Amino acid sequence: METAREHIEEIRKKKFSIGGEENPLTEDLHQAVKNLSAELYAKDVHFLMELIQNAEDNNYLEGVDPSLEFIITSQDITATGAPATLLIFNNEKGFSSKNIDSICSVGRSTKKGNRKRGYIGEKGIGFKSVFLVTAQPYIFSNGYQIRFNEEPCPHCNLGYIVPEWVEENPTLSDIKQIYGSGNTLPTTTIVLPLKPDKVKPVKDELSSIHPEVLLFLAKIKRLSVREHNKDCRLNTVSAIAITSETDFVTKKNIDADSYTLHLSAEEKDKGSYNDCRYYMWKQKFPVRQENKVERRMEVEDLVITLAFPFDERLNREMSSPGVYAFLPTEMVTNFPFIIQADFLLASSRETILLDNKWNKGILDNVPSAFINALISLVKNSEDAPVSSLAPMFKFIPVNNSSYPELNIVRESIKAKLVQENIVPSESYTKQKFFHKPCEVSRLMPAFWEILEKAKDQGVSLLDLSSHGNYILSSAFDRKEYDHVLSFLGVEPVNNNWYAKCIGSSNLVAGVSEELYLKILLFVADNWTSKFDCSDIRNIPLMKYVGPHGDTSLCSINECIPGNRRRLVSLSQQYHLASWLIESNREFRCVGNRFFVPKSTQEAISSFSKRLTVWEWLQAHVKISVVKVYDYAVHLIDYLQKDRKLAVAFVNFLYHSFSKNLLSKSEVDNLCLSMPLVDNYGNITTQRKGVLVPANGSKWVGLIRSNPWRGQGYVELGEDYLHPGHFAGKLTSGKQLLEFLKTHVAASDIPFISPPNAAIPAVSAPLTSENAFLLLDWIQNLKLRSTGIPDNFLKCIKEGSWLKITANGCSGYRPPSQSFMLASSLGNILQNGSVLVDIPLIDQSFYGDRIIEYKKELKTIGVMFQYGEACNYIGKHLMSLADSSTLTRYHVLSVLSFIRFLRKKSLPLEEFINSVKEKRWQRTKCGKRSPVESVLFDREWKIASQISDIPFIDTDYYGEEILAFKEELKLLGVLIGFCQSYNLVVDNLRSSSRLTSLTAEAVLLILECVRRLRSSNKLIEALKCVKCFKTNIGYNSPGECFLFDSQWGCILQVFGGFPLIDGGFYGNSIFSYKNELKQTGVKVDFEEAVKVFAQSFKQQAPSMRKENALSFLSCYRQLKDTQYKFPSDLKKYIREEKWLRTRLGDYRSPSNCILFGSDWQSISPITLLPFIDDSDNYYGEDIHEYKEELKMMGVIVDIKDGVKFVAAGLYFPQDPSHITPGNILTLLKCIRILLQDKNYSFPDNFWKNVSQKWLKTRVGHRPPDKCLLFDSSWGSYLKQSDGPFVHEGFYGSGITSYKEELNAIGVIVDVKKGCPLIASYLDFHLEFSTIVRIYNYLSKFNWEPDNEAAKRIWIPDGSQNGKWVSPRECVLHDKDGLFSLQLQVLEKHYEQNLFSFFSNAFHVRNNPSVDDYCKLWKVWESSGHPLQHADCCKFWVCVSRHWSAKTESTLADSLVKLPVGSGSDGILLSNKRDVFIADDLQLKDLFEQFSPQPIFVWNPRQSLPSLPRTKLLEIYRKIGVPTISESVQKEESSLVDVAHLNQVNPKEVLIKKGLVGLILGFLAGPTMKMEVETRHEAIKGLLNITFLETVEPITFNYSLSLSSGELVKATGTRMIRWDREASKFLAQKLDRSSGYKNIIEYATYFSEAISEGLLWENSDHIGALSELIKLGFFLEFNEEAVGFLMKSKNLQIFIEDEEFLAATFPSD
Repeated sequence: METAREHIEEIRKKKFSIGGEENPLTEDLHQAVKNLSAELYAKDVHFLMELIQNAEDNNYLEGVDPSLEFIITSQDITATGAPATLLIFNNEKGFSSKNIDSICSVGRSTKKGNRKRGYIGEKGIGFKSVFLVTAQPYIFSNGYQIRFNEEPCPHCNLGYIVPEWVEENPTLSDIKQIYGSGNTLPTTTIVLPLKPDKVKPVKDELSSIHPEVLLFLAKIKRLSVREHNKDCRLNTVSAIAITSETDFVTKKNIDADSYTLHLSAEEKDKGSYNDCRYYMWKQKFPVRQENKVERRMEVEDLVITLAFPFDERLNREMSSPGVYAFLPTEMVTNFPFIIQADFLLASSRETILLDNKWNKGILDNVPSAFINALISLVKNSEDAPVSSLAPMFKFIPVNNSSYPELNIVRESIKAKLVQENIVPSESYTKQKFFHKPCEVSRLMPAFWEILEKAKDQGVSLLDLSSHGNYILSSAFDRKEYDHVLSFLGVEPVNNNWYAKCIGSSNLVAGVSEELYLKILLFVADNWTSKFDCSDIRNIPLMKYVGPHGDTSLCSINECIPGNRRRLVSLSQQYHLASWLIESNREFRCVGNRFFVPKSTQEAISSFSKRLTVWEWLQAHVKISVVKVYDYAVHLIDYLQKDRKLAVAFVNFLYHSFSKNLLSKSEVDNLCLSMPLVDNYGNITTQRKGVLVPANGSKWVGLIRSNPWRGQGYVELGEDYLHPGHFAGKLTSGKQLLEFLKTHVAASDIPFISPPNAAIPAVSAPLTSENAFLLLDWIQNLKLRSTGIPDNFLKCIKEGSWLKITANGCSGYRPPSQSFMLASSLGNILQNGSVLVDIPLIDQSFYGDRIIEYKKELKTIGVMFQYGEACNYIGKHLMSLADSSTLTRYHVLSVLSFIRFLRKKSLPLEEFINSVKEKRWQRTKCGKRSPVESVLFDREWKIASQISDIPFIDTDYYGEEILAFKEELKLLGVLIGFCQSYNLVVDNLRSSSRLTSLTAEAVLLILECVRRLRSSNKLIEALKCVKCFKTNIGYNSPGECFLFDSQWGCILQVFGGFPLIDGGFYGNSIFSYKNELKQTGVKVDFEEAVKVFAQSFKQQAPSMRKENALSFLSCYRQLKDTQYKFPSDLKKYIREEKWLRTRLGDYRSPSNCILFGSDWQSISPITLLPFIDDSDNYYGEDIHEYKEELKMMGVIVDIKDGVKFVAAGLYFPQDPSHITPGNILTLLKCIRILLQDKNYSFPDNFWKNVSQKWLKTRVGHRPPDKCLLFDSSWGSYLKQSDGPFVHEGFYGSGITSYKEELNAIGVIVDVKKGCPLIASYLDFHLEFSTIVRIYNYLSKFNWEPDNEAAKRIWIPDGSQNGKWVSPRECVLHDKDGLFSLQLQVLEKHYEQNLFSFFSNAFHVRNNPSVDDYCKLWKVWESSGHPLQHADCCKFWVCVSRHWSAKTESTLADSLVKLPVGSGSDGILLSNKRDVFIADDLQLKDLFEQFSPQPIFVWNPRQSLPSLPRTKLLEIYRKIGVPTISESVQKEESSLVDVAHLNQVNPKEVLIKKGLVGLILGFLAGPTMKMEVETRHEAIKGLLNITFLETVEPITFNYSLSLSSGELVKATGTRMIRWDREASKFLAQKLDRSSGYKNIIEYATYFSEAISEGLLWENSDHIGALSELIKLGFFLEFNEEAVGFLMKSKNLQIFIEDEEFLAATFPSD
């Protein structure tokens, strides 16, 4: 046996001719290897995956745990100058000589053809990929020490595969030193001195080896990476050690294995250790023929492994691959499980080939594998609690993948899952139940919490799934599974389910108060969104205390107003609940008022969510939260018909107030509306006051009768004086009466408010006791600040009940005519007066006590003061004046009396005050009071001209009255003028008497205005009086102006303004400027200019040129002064039409233009309002006021008048008259307008601009029919391709107006020009131009907007062609059938336009089914046979596009169908005369007898694109009948029954095993036939007569054709069951005649039995027939039949066994 070195030398000599002649093929081989290695992978360092893959494919000794180690070092152990070296160690068996031969070759892998044996390597040059990172790889294995070189060998001119023996650099000792001198070197070592530029990529890849790399490797159990440097600080590679350990408790299924795998990854340099368990599901699937590929032809079974991580996946902070081809790809699937299979990979190994049919076959089976795996995880864990199953559902791929092909897998998984009984329901038993997702429903989390607590409190929940839904397991019904449950379509229960659950269980009455509140909280939280309109309103949910103190339940609807049967309430303070509940019982629950039980209310008070529950109860259940006060308010409405309840209510209020449950103010409010029982026993609520019962009252002693009864006062009945019991509490009558006095204001004199009526008692003298009671009453009213009614007070004041004395005589007087004065003061007054007596209260009668009631006496009218006495005297005197008896003598007497009081030094004020305001003084103006009178003298002369002063009538009184000036002055008479301007004004004459006043009178009036604060009366009197003298006569103040030279020019523009005559009044008139202004005279510029403004406005429409120029001159004069025009004048100046234009009309300045040179270029294309500067009007003088006009708003500069240009645009009828300058100026104007973001062009502009005025290469066009050409267009089109603006005419400057042209509609954006360019397609005939335009339209996704635009050019040469409808076109005709029917665009246009034709014109990619049907109609009418290929193409198209619509189209369109073909082609026959050969025996039979083909055509060989089964299904759906359903069968009567041999069926075929098999089938899950029915069926079989014949039984068959012709055929059968005759005919079976005879007999026998038994259930005949046929071959052996039945999940029952025993007793 040769040594390793000898083997290498032999290879070098024989294979590579080293030492001999050069091999001519070595250079080609070298280039092939180099190209394949360089192009194999996109990444330089995927050689690592190849090395791991090779290690997995290696062989290992038993007992060895396969391992793979990578060590990188900076030591140059190969002496090649490499900056780093990678060493790979593998403890495999080692390289054999065959392996060495293979590695020295190309395409001679030792793994080829060994896919079945578990090899995972893909290509034969995997090792050679190391040349991407090294120039010289070294191999040390089983004595081999060799290296390869990428450079050509100098001896044979070939690189990569020529081995060289290695003696040193490195030696095994060098390698061991790096590996670890204390460790044994593994069998195989590969040394790779790295290329300098590959060191970093290799280190990066080593650092990023995925920790799950071993997940699907069957052999390698350990993989490690580390860096070896003498100085460990230089290490940059992240070290890792990955270990795989399998749990060998493997579960076997039919075609699947499952086991648990543990992966661990240790990174010592990071100090981390992580591990993860994976549930592995490995399942085989047969390879389908359509998925086979050349590279996997030898593989018969697909093996799919799915890994389900139980823990967090190992990832080293990398993305986690979701697809493995034994080793990880870079595909992140977004699935929570990992897919492993023998995928075909892209050359980069990054992804699998998603469009490869092999891989598609794998992916098609992944859903089934997943479903089986998930079922195993979920349903086969017998001892696992349901709570542990929910996490398994997280493996369902809920999220979309970025790969569409994987999304198809995801959707398929979903489709299968929703049909599986896999979702656990909650049963509250040990038994687990699973259902389809659509059968299970979710509950809200809060309700689960309620159910769990209810269960703990003993509530039975066994019927949880009895309310119309299976309820999802509580362990699964959590938020963390929302995405999974949504994916599965598990929906929440409907809202009414909760009503059923709560209503049918003991959830309300059987749980604690705390849990009951949680139920209410649950309903409250979901009320608006779920329960408001649900049945939860109708279930007994609300607790209340009944009339007898028991706890009852009612529904929410029973609490709602309108439905309200019960008014349920809560106490606002839970500690008051007992009092309210007890009180409610006392009131017999009036008004159906009930209270929530005390225990419930106490629970609410401590409930954490009490606010939510309270708000819900109030807002939606309408449970009122009441205080004692609220309850009392409720009660009031129900007291009016029950006297006892009304009195009990007072007891309730008394005790509630005593317990501090009601405040005083609340009690008072309640008492205001509380019904009372009056002295007649009536209940009343209407009252203005309350009287204490008459018995023992003071009011009876003073008044006797009740004067308040008519005023709404209630006199209380004696019911309130009796003691009473309430809620166990005793109340005395006295307590109740005091309570009523306090809170109902039950009153007695003096505390009652008096009636507003007269009291008869005071009309006569009162006893002193009643007088003092009356005074106490008044006193109490005043203390309470209560108003005394007028009638009551009046009768007291005016009643003669008060005892008085006057001049020693006693009597009774009204208080209002009585005094209480000192006697000395009274004597003095009587001595100084005339005939006046003073009546004084008789103190001897009332005693000193009367003095205590001074205030009360004063209130009722008694007088106490000296002044009042004087006033009394004065009134007496004034009464004389009122009666016209106050003569001149009396007046002088009054003056004499005043003089007397002065002399006596007595106070005068009271007397004077009593007389000075009365009108008793005679004056020139009639009677006046003294204070209104004046004593005349010379100072009043001028005033008398304008006023009527009330001077005292000295003619009447005589000169004597002048002696009493001091007394008159004391009375208020005015003596002297004393600047009495007010008096002048107050007595001013009427306006009609104030005309044409003297200058002095006017100046006095102005002085009055100056002196008085308020001169409105005077000013109003002068308002319309022509009292001021002006330059044009007398005028009213408002018409006059006071001239001012500084601004008076405005009054000269039009003339006619009245100016005050300064010569008449003198210069002093100007000192009254302010006073004149007050009267209405216009003295200021501001006032004058306002009048001028109105005058300007009136005269503006017809203003003459002289007025206009005068105004402009005045405007200039005032321009820089302080006198500014007001806003309204400015407005009139700007807005009024006072300037004449060249257009012959008047316009406002802002609508006028002052012509200048700037306007010259725009005027030819506009009509503008230039000011008329012609000699006939303003002339050239108007231009002198350019600045003033500009200030007034006249447009001077063109930039300010661009809006006029837009509005006045007016193109000439002949656009050829328009010059480029006109248009460029217009565009400048548009540019300015566009800068104003708020400006909108007027409609007139758009109307004019839409005319044909813009010059293009195809003539003048409107802007929206033009395009502006620039470089962006040049990439696609030429200027001649469309209506581009004529740059040659306008000059290159036109392109600078791109934005302006765009604004008026010119298309400047190359993307927007498609419609216009397309509309000019008709103008072109050159194919190259049309193609160019199509390319442009395609670029910007143009689509036609109307049918007329949908036309496509079909060229006929370069200059000719025609336009056709897109409906006549298709892009492709791959079958080549439509050259005469359709326009095929691929014949004329390049492929880049196909998507354009498809999107824009909706040109079909290929002919549609309708097109094929039309083609078929052509073939039908041609009468010629079809070519086989053409027929195949037609039906392939139909198959590919099969749908319900296609089915309908073919059924309606196709009259003829293809039938059997010969050498001349395929014939077409009437659809009603062809049949599907679903019975091959009948097919053979009719083919012998029929003169013409009657069976539909099928391709000779089944095509992948047209499977026979699919084609037959199509035939069937378009109406082609099957032969079996169409044939008419007639049994021949040739058999002579009389000569047949009758046999015992039990001895021949009808055995116990057969009958048992039939019974099992009839009782099985398919038939479910009742016992009696199936027994009767068997009896029918057993009771027939069995006849045996030697000859076969003849049958006649016929088919009806559309012509009425019959196709007949004759055949034989071995067996016949004549049901009508109850006879079973059978040809004698000869088992020695061969298998064909036996199988034929078995078939006919099983069919006859099945048809005879199931003639009413024909759908199951086939299944029973196949079962009997199997039993026939078993000769109906009972043991064999028993196994057969179990394998089919069939069984017989006790009653069947008894039937069999009775039927076959000997067995």
